[in-house]
Amino acid sequence: MNDVFRNTVQVRFGHCDPAGIVFYPRYFEMLNELVEDWFAQALDWPFDVMHAIDRAGVPTAALDCRFHAPSRLGDRLTRDLRVAHLGESSCVLDIRFAGPDGDTRLTATPRLVCVSLEDLAPRPLPAGVRAAMRAFQTTETHA
Repeated sequence: MNDVFRNTVQVRFGHCDPAGIVFYPRYFEMLNELVEDWFAQALDWPFDVMHAIDRAGVPTAALDCRFHAPSRLGDRLTRDLRVAHLGESSCVLDIRFAGPDGDTRLTATPRLVCVSLEDLAPRPLPAGVRAAMRAFQTTETHA
């Protein structure tokens, strides 16, 4: 069985629009925070080291996202991350946000590309990072 990177986020007042539900751009911030946590906690390549020392980045090159149900102020969302595809310099992630009852709120498949910060050209993912990513690789997707 493949690993799942999982953590939670509390829906805060600042995440919500006047209707009391998560304003969709805030979900993208939550997605990026999940990816940043994954790189730091599971891949041992935190963004401060990646950017400042290794002079690399992993910008999102493509993103498919579906909003299945609204999330409201106070909800605790469980965020799951798996790797759907792993290339030499890129990966496609399979992400799911679930509500307190396990219902799907959001699914997303971002494609991240490792680039040099010097010229923004693609560069291979470090071997240790790719190896760590393989533990999260799956052929199943939520979308």
